[in-house]
Amino acid sequence: MMNRRTMLTAALAGAFVPTTRALADGGMSRIPAHAYSFPALAGDDIRLAAFAGKPLLIVNTASLCGYTPQYAGLQELWNEFRERGLTVIAVPSNDFGGQEPGSTNEISETAHHQYGVTFPVTAKSVVTGAKAHPFYKWAADARPREVPKWNFHKYLIGRDGYIADVFPSAVAPTDTRVKTAIAKALADS
Repeated sequence: MMNRRTMLTAALAGAFVPTTRALADGGMSRIPAHAYSFPALAGDDIRLAAFAGKPLLIVNTASLCGYTPQYAGLQELWNEFRERGLTVIAVPSNDFGGQEPGSTNEISETAHHQYGVTFPVTAKSVVTGAKAHPFYKWAADARPREVPKWNFHKYLIGRDGYIADVFPSAVAPTDTRVKTAIAKALADS
């Protein structure tokens, strides 16, 4: 027969199991994306905390990829939604097909001069595997089935700092699904 103390201990232990299991199964991390920063392609670090309370679209990019023209679509999103609070951040990466082998100057030439990008661009970063940038490790923990599989994978971070939606490389930045998700993230308070 159980006494009251044993029953209370068992009940409390059971209450914490779903929370632990949810986190182990890829549930929401307690740390928001705003805890991370990236070295910038030029200038000061890009601290995601500076964008707290605003949605972010974080995209791993590459200069020599078939999806590189998506830079133009990302710029279009930036132009359309930045006044309402969206920030687009490009994260150049050489992880897929060696399609970002260039120097800082070459990355800047592609993003800024060839595609007219005016949104923030980070320094080249690893986005997959054990050496991935901490933001990408965080995102992989939160959404293990939706990690980047190629260049131009898009994470939409909501105002709360957590992943609101994920779009694979083949989904263009100007796709209705992306714009709808951004509009929803901007409307959420």
